[in-house]
Amino acid sequence: MSTKAVLLSLLLLPAATSTNFCQAPPDRSSEIAEHERNAQLYLRERNQEKAIPELEKVVALDPNNVDAQGNLGVLLFFGSRYKDAIPHLQAALAARPELAKIQGLLGISEARTSSFSSARKDMEAAFPLLQDKKFKVEVGLELVSLYTQSGELNAAPGVLTELRKTDPENAEVLYASYRTYADLSGEAMLTLSLAAPDSAQMHQIMAHEETRLGNTNGAIGHYRKAIALDPHLPGVHFELAELLNTSADVKAKQEAEQEYRLALAADLFDEKTEFKLAELDASKGNSTLAIEEYTKAVALQPADADAKLGLAKALLEMNETGKAQVLLEETVQLEPTNAVAHYRLGTLYRKLGRPEDSKREIELYKKYKDMKEKLRGIYKEMQITPNEIRLDDPDEK
Repeated sequence: MSTKAVLLSLLLLPAATSTNFCQAPPDRSSEIAEHERNAQLYLRERNQEKAIPELEKVVALDPNNVDAQGNLGVLLFFGSRYKDAIPHLQAALAARPELAKIQGLLGISEARTSSFSSARKDMEAAFPLLQDKKFKVEVGLELVSLYTQSGELNAAPGVLTELRKTDPENAEVLYASYRTYADLSGEAMLTLSLAAPDSAQMHQIMAHEETRLGNTNGAIGHYRKAIALDPHLPGVHFELAELLNTSADVKAKQEAEQEYRLALAADLFDEKTEFKLAELDASKGNSTLAIEEYTKAVALQPADADAKLGLAKALLEMNETGKAQVLLEETVQLEPTNAVAHYRLGTLYRKLGRPEDSKREIELYKKYKDMKEKLRGIYKEMQITPNEIRLDDPDEK
């Protein structure tokens, strides 16, 4: 964030209107007014260095001048003079507790002078009240950093959630989210490994780690150990099924289906499993059963764009174009970047004699297809190639 931009948004206390707070004797009023005018002139010229001495003279003559205190604190802050800024920001805040931006700057100044307890208190108070997007992000990230340094990671997700609502595409916010949740994950894994090293949950975590590293056969072994210890462990059958389903091996595919069905038997309201079974049945040509399963998935989770797309494709194969059209239109509303949905809808519009609508959807298909190809290239650079799944792998024992 540039100093100029922040100064424009944070200098809320015009010295020229400070008379409501000015209680200086009459013989000093003219001197104060002159320094205020000079400060305003320098601020308009973006000459912070000359404005600071003028404001210092104002507060020396009239310590109760909240506008001058606030402006001086802001200028000192952006001159990286955090220790000097603190008393002036505190004075302005004491007189005007509603000044959330001033309190945010005070919190950052305190953090940068190692007054961490005060910094946390002030930033936590200011953060929910801030309206300026850029400054809210700055304060939020400072607060997350403070939580991380003090080892209080559990306090960070609430702030990060609010930051992602405020600025969802901000790279700093997204990276901070990634690091925080990765650290929380590592912390939880370490704690579990000490508390219950031979538990089903520990094997489930190890399966996740093996999968992340591309050791699919090792992951399968851990999933099976977890199931042996606790067949009712939440999510374990679905996760094993997902891994097995990536294999080209016929036996692995068959076992994946069995695991999906065990997952659904454990939770009849498991929409993701219902959707996966629908996909399997559709791939085997069991259109009627697939439609039934897709329909259940959509009923369980109407916001699942993939389930609606799957149902639409199955209905198109049964020539149910009217129902399919509605589903495809809902899919692109739910997930505007879904290239396949745009292609299917464009093709359907062409069949229905709607060339302009068809052209629009095909153009969107090409746009999002190209975008995903670029993303695929980026992810390929960091991808770990998983081992081919072998059901007789010795690592599974």
